[in-house]
Amino acid sequence: MKSVLLIGLGRFGKHIAIQLNKLGHEVLGIDTSEERVNDAMDIVTDAKIGDSTNEAFLRTLGVRNFDICYVTISNDFQSSLETTYLLKELGAGFIIARAERDGQERFLLRNGADKVVYPEKQIAKWAAIRYSSDHILDYIELDSSHSLYEVTMPDSWIGKSIIQLDIRKKYDLNIIGLKQNNDMDFMVKPETVLTKDMTLLVLGEYKALQKCFRI
Repeated sequence: MKSVLLIGLGRFGKHIAIQLNKLGHEVLGIDTSEERVNDAMDIVTDAKIGDSTNEAFLRTLGVRNFDICYVTISNDFQSSLETTYLLKELGAGFIIARAERDGQERFLLRNGADKVVYPEKQIAKWAAIRYSSDHILDYIELDSSHSLYEVTMPDSWIGKSIIQLDIRKKYDLNIIGLKQNNDMDFMVKPETVLTKDMTLLVLGEYKALQKCFRI
């Protein structure tokens, strides 16, 4: 369990709070809106009304004592920037800030953010890759080049073993798991024979995946 300071209880901040609550973390939510604070009371450990650009107010929160500080202020980049800067100045250990437009990430990083999330851009990329292909069911980006993909089983692979296909050598892709009847099996062996009702968990570059699956 971690202690979390969550500044900004708009739509994105509220969804962060819901997930943190499900994970069992202690969350202090902050917002300038009394209505948003009241709406979040059931999903956070505690919530306060306050202006995060006010240094005196932030000092009262003891930001050094939190494991993670999220800055998820909506539609006010100046406030996000000032809040991020003040958190770092007051000794916050790890700050995650939200960007809403291109170009904001570099300013947030320069002003104290340790990580920046850009949900609209990240979800747009996921949706573009996920729904523009007949094979890809889901994916998780690991870095700028590599991702984990859940893909459907090509008809030509059915009845063949992993070693027969040898996609690691041919396409520089790794099959690291098989999903069957909603159960994931990560103990993939070279002699494992693939069946129609399986989906594959594949690690590699998107270009290699495109070539391999003719996407």
